[in-house]
Amino acid sequence: MAVPAQVFSGDRGSVPPEARPVRLIKILPPGRWPTLDLRELWSFRGLFFFFVWRDIKVRYAQTVLGAGWAILQPVLATGVFSLIFGRFAQIPSDGVPYPLFSLAGLVLWTYFATALTGASGSLINSTHLITKVYFPRLVVPLAPVLAGLVDLSIALLVLLAVMLGFGVAPSPIAVVALPLAMLILLLTVAGVGCVLSALSIQYRDVKHATPFLVQLWMYASPIVYPLSLVPAKYRLVFALNPLAGAIAGFRAGLLGGHVPWSTMALGLGVATLLFVMGVFYFRRTERLFADVA
Repeated sequence: MAVPAQVFSGDRGSVPPEARPVRLIKILPPGRWPTLDLRELWSFRGLFFFFVWRDIKVRYAQTVLGAGWAILQPVLATGVFSLIFGRFAQIPSDGVPYPLFSLAGLVLWTYFATALTGASGSLINSTHLITKVYFPRLVVPLAPVLAGLVDLSIALLVLLAVMLGFGVAPSPIAVVALPLAMLILLLTVAGVGCVLSALSIQYRDVKHATPFLVQLWMYASPIVYPLSLVPAKYRLVFALNPLAGAIAGFRAGLLGGHVPWSTMALGLGVATLLFVMGVFYFRRTERLFADVA
């Protein structure tokens, strides 16, 4: 039966449901060469930020200190490192007080370790969702990466307060060095997090290996020692660790000293490669998640 023309005059609410156009969305598995698909991620931006907000709330649910853990973790580690490596081992700190030197590195490292651990187990913790409804699975490992920025912001305020206590002012070059260091850090944790999350839902051994990987990565990064302590013949290989350039550049930008631009440039290239490979691997294996979860 034809619908009279006068029914369609007026607002959308006057149109009967059976006469409204139906929008069909076809869901296809990623092709042989999957892409990031920014349009799809943008269309699910509300869900993405809900995941971020959920991770922030769950992290400190039913805790006494709450967001204070973002301060306590790097501060306590700084005290231990200052005693062991600064006083007993007498490791140099490029003319900066060792507590301030180690805290500047631990602020970034605490964020990296927390975000990477959260991203690696994110798919396992969301199996009740990925097996029932469709949404871009990529938002799941990326949510802890953004959620950790809240803790990082709080820790940076503490670092600035400690710098003020030691009478150290940020270097003018920090305007360039700090954003570059943060970009390297974000690309690295996002890329590696995507790989580990995709692997962990297929091989549950990954969740046991991740803490060991994080611990090894910490000692391979210039957190308790300066970049200048690495022998010259090994610096090129050492610079392949993107966190080496990120931490050294971040520390030099804030506390003064020589900014290792070449190390940061190489680190940015490696971090970008890790991000692209991580997203590609995640999208390539995405079709298997609902079957093996």
